[in-house]
Amino acid sequence: MTTISTRRQWAVALLAACTPWLAHAQASYPAKPVTLVVPTAAGGTTDLSARMLAQALGPVLGQSVVVDNKGGGNGNIAAAAAKRAEPDGYTLLMQYSGYHVISPLLTKQKAWEQSDFQPVANVISAPQIIVVRDGLPVKTLGELVSYAKANPGKLNYASSGNGSLQHVTGAMLEQQGGIKMVHVPYKGTGPALQDLLGGQVDLTFGTAPPFMPHIQAGKLRVLAVTGKERLPSLPNVPTTAEAGYPQVNATSWFALFAPAQTPKPVVDKLVADVRTVVQNPAFQQKAQEQGATADYLGPQQLGERVKADLANWAQVVKASRIEAE
Repeated sequence: MTTISTRRQWAVALLAACTPWLAHAQASYPAKPVTLVVPTAAGGTTDLSARMLAQALGPVLGQSVVVDNKGGGNGNIAAAAAKRAEPDGYTLLMQYSGYHVISPLLTKQKAWEQSDFQPVANVISAPQIIVVRDGLPVKTLGELVSYAKANPGKLNYASSGNGSLQHVTGAMLEQQGGIKMVHVPYKGTGPALQDLLGGQVDLTFGTAPPFMPHIQAGKLRVLAVTGKERLPSLPNVPTTAEAGYPQVNATSWFALFAPAQTPKPVVDKLVADVRTVVQNPAFQQKAQEQGATADYLGPQQLGERVKADLANWAQVVKASRIEAE
């Protein structure tokens, strides 16, 4: 009969045999392409942030970085896929704050938990903007609220999904403005944007990058910025506070997470290399031109931001009575 002592000896021997191999694998990381799993369809700010990061991070890592879009399910499809991946640093989650902190508040049967991931670094931060189709007869946020009051239930707004930050921002405006609109959820900002351009929906809330080309072309109109300050890329657009709705304040962040058991040396390398990318002036300039901010936060700071947002948005979700699909 094998004794407990013998089993321990076998375990120690197996660990000793594996340790050099593990150390070599971690030291040589990355030895193959790295995949960024993205919880939205192509075209939204999460996707654009992931592609900006992938393009700049590849040369720093010395390997190509591939973007894998897995939209739908309030971000749960992508998060569940990243959770199931081998925790070796080759599959990472490029997460959107609305999905990371709001989806868990809505879902009773969770496909993933916060503890399934460890923060690596924040990459991009951006306030939401309120954007309307060109044919809608409003030019200011005040006019939008007045129009909605005169036409209750006739305005419809798109979001990247039920329970997304865009959805919650729309609910906040309804509360603060005393209006009622119809929410139309999509599987990401890209599809929502296409229907906004086509006139199938009247307005949406979202971070500026995917909207900028259409704003500059005059196909869409921006009414307000939901942050505390005006955007340098949209200097003439007032904040919601300036427009008389200071409580409508929503800023998104886009950050990199790794499966929870990813080895520390691998995470440390990712942290250092992402910091190099995000703090590069060229990357920062590109983000600003898109209406966003290159905003590096390390693992501890990102973790603290997640906790703070969970507490903040829990109150909004409860007050708005938003439920999962």
